[in-house]
Amino acid sequence: MQRIREIRSELPKTGCIKLYKELNNGFLQTLGITMGRDAIFDLVRENGMLIKSKKRYAYTTNSHHRYRIHPDLVQRKYPDQAEKTWVSDITYINTIAGFNYLSLITDAYSRKIVGYYLSIDLKASGCIKALEQAIKSRLYPEKSLIHHSDRGTQYCCDDYVTKLKQYSLQISMTQSGSPYDNAIAERVNGILKMEFDLYQTFKSHKHASMWIEQAIEKYNNRRLHASCNYQTPENTHNNERLSKFINNVNLSQEQNSSIVNPI
Repeated sequence: MQRIREIRSELPKTGCIKLYKELNNGFLQTLGITMGRDAIFDLVRENGMLIKSKKRYAYTTNSHHRYRIHPDLVQRKYPDQAEKTWVSDITYINTIAGFNYLSLITDAYSRKIVGYYLSIDLKASGCIKALEQAIKSRLYPEKSLIHHSDRGTQYCCDDYVTKLKQYSLQISMTQSGSPYDNAIAERVNGILKMEFDLYQTFKSHKHASMWIEQAIEKYNNRRLHASCNYQTPENTHNNERLSKFINNVNLSQEQNSSIVNPI
């Protein structure tokens, strides 16, 4: 139980399956203990440590604008390697002074957050800064790369599209208001808010920025993902040999669980 508390101390919303994977990654074996998932679930429940899911946050995209909406090149399909598809989205962050806006770019294969920026407004400049960070982080610049987003003004505007073309990224956009068309980005938003407490109201922009930086570092380097064979996004992204063995979860399965109840 002490080891479970240590894991929860660092990642408070770690679920029972991931606890099972963490504990059976050599820890229990060194103690000569064998525990299945059900036993770990029972232990967590008996100690009052089960996690209650939160309702999905509001879906907010302004697609009523004059800019061109590019075709959907992704079509709800997953890539088979890192840096073949990036997914982008903006999520609202509460502060005492009002909303801030977190722009995120995630690799659709490894689930690594490769670029982010917290802005005090909804201007495209915040998204552009997240994009520039993502470009600088590329490990495989020789690969053809799709940038997928919703149809929001920030992603369709001239400044953002010009940046995408400058870096030779293929432009892909959702064609409807369905969150399933950008399911991975929606899922990452939910994980950050539910598991890393981004639902809270922060004292200031600076407070939110510091919290988000730490949350994304833990998300990339500590949180195990079922879609990555319970590896971290960082390991999956950096290790091309490892990536050949990663399970590709069917998108329809992920849709059923991640949009309404991100885990």
